[in-house]
Amino acid sequence: MPCSAVTLSLATITSIIATALLAIAFATDNWLSIEVKRTHIQNYLSKHPDAQSQSLLDSVNSKYYYYTRTKGLFRICYPKERPPTVKTYLSPLETHCNNINYYIPDENNDTKDFTDDAWTRLHMGRSMIALFIISFISIFAAFCTGVTGCWRRSPGNITATALLMLLACLLAAGAMGLWHGVEYYEKEKQVGEEYYQQWNTVLRDNARVNYGWSYMVSWVGVGCSLVAALLFSGAAVCLRAELDAEEAVNMQYLMPVYPQKQQYAYAGYPVPQPQPYSGPYYTTGSAYGPYNY
Repeated sequence: MPCSAVTLSLATITSIIATALLAIAFATDNWLSIEVKRTHIQNYLSKHPDAQSQSLLDSVNSKYYYYTRTKGLFRICYPKERPPTVKTYLSPLETHCNNINYYIPDENNDTKDFTDDAWTRLHMGRSMIALFIISFISIFAAFCTGVTGCWRRSPGNITATALLMLLACLLAAGAMGLWHGVEYYEKEKQVGEEYYQQWNTVLRDNARVNYGWSYMVSWVGVGCSLVAALLFSGAAVCLRAELDAEEAVNMQYLMPVYPQKQQYAYAGYPVPQPQPYSGPYYTTGSAYGPYNY
């Protein structure tokens, strides 16, 4: 089997896997998993019945950040109990969720009091979504050039497919970097009672934050897109070498053959050579010819 066929098959399979993984990660809500041990917090507050504990108990029963939740790119979902003060809806996975607000558009001018850190976090979040969308557009363009390249056996189209898959990989990796930037700002920079910096000690001691499976799937998708780009590049090299070899073979039949000047013998007999004439020569009006009377 030709090298280009094997490499193109592997590249196609890898690119399909990469696209599927990135799409799954983009659409699901398990990038961060925040598990809150509400029972431990309530037991602690019941053992310290003072005014501060009563105020904290009210927050435990109403504020969303005292509930176990998962966070994605677009939604915050509550797989167990859900806060009564937050309006939720059923996601496609039958989980109660509420949307993350990127303020596009900001109809009520809710961002007027944002700090510089809040604006930075918001811009990184918007850019993250934009980069993911552009990476999917690049993958679609790679699909078009890849189909055309396989149909026409064009190394140029396959090379373009490799470059587009590499671009998609870089865009998705950049989006992942921005996601980590948003996470850093929410944990270290952002000011507000729902952010980690202002969590009280009881909540910090009874909450555990982990990366979810959507986050892992996204990084695997980025890696697969890089592998697909390398395989498409190798397929273009193999296809170019095969076309050059075919052209070299065809050139042998297209080279002109010039006939050589040589004499051939027929039926085994040599070709007679002209002999010199040894008889008398006569000229017109000769006085010595045999028919001159």
